Amino acid sequence: MNILIYSSLWTASVGGVQSVTNTLARGLAEESSRSRDDEIEVTVATPTPASEDPGADTSFRVVGNVGFLELLRLVWNSDIVHLAGPALLPLTLAWLLHKKAVIVHHGYQSVCPDGSLVHFVDQRVCCNSFASGDASDCVRCRAAKSGLLRGLISVAVAYPRLWLCRRVAANVAVSEHVKERLELPRTTTIYSAPQESSIPMDVDIPRSYLYASSDSRPDAPLFVFVGRLTSEKGVATLLHAAAELAAEDIYFRVRIIGDGPERARLAILAWALHLREQLEFTGTLKGAALEAAVSGAAAVVLPSVAEETAGQVAIEQMMLGRLVIAADIGGLGEIVGEAGLKFPPGDVAALTNCLRRVLSDTELRVRLGRAARTRALEHFTSQRMVDEHIELYCRILETPERVRPPVRARSGFGLTSRHKRAG
Repeated sequence: MNILIYSSLWTASVGGVQSVTNTLARGLAEESSRSRDDEIEVTVATPTPASEDPGADTSFRVVGNVGFLELLRLVWNSDIVHLAGPALLPLTLAWLLHKKAVIVHHGYQSVCPDGSLVHFVDQRVCCNSFASGDASDCVRCRAAKSGLLRGLISVAVAYPRLWLCRRVAANVAVSEHVKERLELPRTTTIYSAPQESSIPMDVDIPRSYLYASSDSRPDAPLFVFVGRLTSEKGVATLLHAAAELAAEDIYFRVRIIGDGPERARLAILAWALHLREQLEFTGTLKGAALEAAVSGAAAVVLPSVAEETAGQVAIEQMMLGRLVIAADIGGLGEIVGEAGLKFPPGDVAALTNCLRRVLSDTELRVRLGRAARTRALEHFTSQRMVDEHIELYCRILETPERVRPPVRARSGFGLTSRHKRAG
């Protein structure tokens, strides 16, 4: 089985999609070496430069700076074209060459020109303008973010992209929420997995690991946010909740890990809320530095106000046995399930109550931390992700060569009545 994986970005970039795709490629290559009946050959193609890291994985081939002719040859020689997102060029080539394409939808690009389902004119969750046929509203939204010309181009490109997404051999959603939101034919849900943790998978995490702090002030409970500092991540909600706690003379710390366009505004907000003593911005951290910055946390807080597709940070921290406090929105609430604390997105009072519970109940932190790890080991391991992809590949290779789009029983692009009422 010759599998071509196409990713618009690769490991040199920071992001959950690249991490998941790398984990999948490595897992597929390793499966080939485990005496499977059908040998698996994995090639990764990306328009970004290939990593020159001498420690980079060599179990599969990476073709960086891939051009049109090289991509055409790779698609022609493949049995499966696996796309980390609905990139238009490889999608078109796979369709023209009658190749079986599998799209993993880490975002909402097939039903939203921006891919985020955020309406940037007024910073609200999008009410499905593209899916309901309101292209002018999509243009206004994209123009507010990137200018009129780019807005027009992105909306125009969205139509052939959706047309091709409806005709691929399989669509993969990274959560049941994404599957429902996209409503694409031949869609299956396969949860993503984080990079392999340094913690052995068969070892229960003791209390000392979960809550031991390297900080010189162990009496100061720590809450941590990890992610890009953009408006849709909802960090302002966390700062307002922290201010509520501080007004009650409750002693705690908040560490914001990440960077982005909202950092300056958030720093000003923190100053206005008198959080200078409680708050720390670290910038982007990776590897051992990231683990050290999170290791003493009582909880990781993910206060997103946009519809997260899954929440890779939540999966990673749950795998490490950490309590996650998350906004109950999109796939993020689905990932956390009952193994963490959830609150309505943007609800400062509800988040404040969650933080207060964590500070006052050590046993709750321990119990939910262990429940989070149990849930992660059940649903979010790399082996399960790889096995489910291989099963999908084998299944679609047995289907007819050309996939016909389904006959739609209703107008539009298959929008549910619940989504029509959204917004």
